[in-house]
Amino acid sequence: MQIRDWPEGERPREKLLALGPPRLSDAELLALFLGSGPRGQTAVDLGRQLLERCGGLRGLLDRPAADLARLPGLGPARASALAGALELGTRHLAQHLARGEALTEPGLAGDYLARRLRPLPYEVFACLFLDTRHRVIAFEELFRGTLDGAEVHPREVVQRCLAHHAAAVIIGHNHPSGSAEPSAADRAVTARLKQALALVEVRLLDHFIIGDGPPCSMARLGAL
Repeated sequence: MQIRDWPEGERPREKLLALGPPRLSDAELLALFLGSGPRGQTAVDLGRQLLERCGGLRGLLDRPAADLARLPGLGPARASALAGALELGTRHLAQHLARGEALTEPGLAGDYLARRLRPLPYEVFACLFLDTRHRVIAFEELFRGTLDGAEVHPREVVQRCLAHHAAAVIIGHNHPSGSAEPSAADRAVTARLKQALALVEVRLLDHFIIGDGPPCSMARLGAL
């Protein structure tokens, strides 16, 4: 049975319009971009197969577009649509952060850092520099490492804050292993950075650890 023959409330497109995107499964969301499946299968079937083959949504969508195009059932057009959708999401978040309004939702910064850092196969330490009203001044990747870690130098973070005339900063780094659990080293770096930044009157608002799931907020854990 093709998707158009399903009950209206079960079709991905109609379900999204009636209930909103969060109510769709990963396979159903993929089906919106896939359009159709191979002979004898629906786009939802193909979505499930791709998720199983790649170990889930992250394993699928973290692949470069050229790698996506080589997966069975995709090809250049569908791979381009998926890669383009991801980039649209990242730019949408970036515009929210850059539109000159105060950053009143710290979770938005965590989501943005996750979009930028989660796909990377090596550890990256990045900063969002904010003014006195907590409006975003700039985003920078400051340190890169191997699969296991990136060395962070508080003095360089302080220098970049001063260069941007930042009054506050939100920092983040990814764990390529997928675990967002902060390590003892993460906690120690957070404490050192908070101390160093306080000397130049820059507030460290949060430190997000990026793994497979939701970003882990060190502020929410009481580490700041």
